[in-house]
Amino acid sequence: MLTFNQRTALVTGAGRGIGKAIAESLAKQGVTVICVSKSADSCGATAAAIIAAGGKAKSLAVDVADGAAVAAAAATLLAEFPTIDILVNNAGITRDGLLFRMSEADWNDVLATNLSSCFHWTKPLARPMTRARWGRIVNITSVSGIMGNAGQANYAAAKAGMIGLTKTLAREFASRNVTVNAVAPGFIKTDMTTEFVNQPEASAKILEVVPLKRFGEPEDIAHMVAYLCSEQAGYITGQVFSVDGGMAM
Repeated sequence: MLTFNQRTALVTGAGRGIGKAIAESLAKQGVTVICVSKSADSCGATAAAIIAAGGKAKSLAVDVADGAAVAAAAATLLAEFPTIDILVNNAGITRDGLLFRMSEADWNDVLATNLSSCFHWTKPLARPMTRARWGRIVNITSVSGIMGNAGQANYAAAKAGMIGLTKTLAREFASRNVTVNAVAPGFIKTDMTTEFVNQPEASAKILEVVPLKRFGEPEDIAHMVAYLCSEQAGYITGQVFSVDGGMAM
């Protein structure tokens, strides 16, 4: 059994897929979960499901790419919760295309949502963690940020940036007992990968480079995140954990 000691967590991109699974996994461990997404309906549905299952949750609709909106949301939350003990930066989008066809808007949107959002949330929420001398930050990156992927220059750059941010913040916060780690999913069955998973030819080609020969489930990521957020993971920081069926060995 993992130990959490009545912690409070904020999970971005919690309205669906990996974020939803992470929020539900933490709630099952007794963590109070603040479910964040751009859509009030989606994060509200996740929070409602957690509450219906006997957990503690609330929803918060905010565009994580909007620094001012995040700052205002963080201030409101810290007035209600003395400390957000756990931060999971999971929100992400894709705007795929080869570099020569990629618009500046597609580049900027992906960097803002996937990478800058981590800065926006971590800056206000990590300070109370350092004062309390306990905290867990987990950034959900991707194997694309480790290996690169044709047609995803913006996405891979953002995810690689998250790795650099993770390692730097791990060094900055270590003396205050705040750990910062990253989890790099491979091909996981989510809305984002539906077009590949549901096409036999495309899925077969992908599975050629996955030693375990299957796609992952959102829960595979959630289990790793839950461990990294627990008391048991207190001596782990600055690390990147690939959960990808062996893809990035």
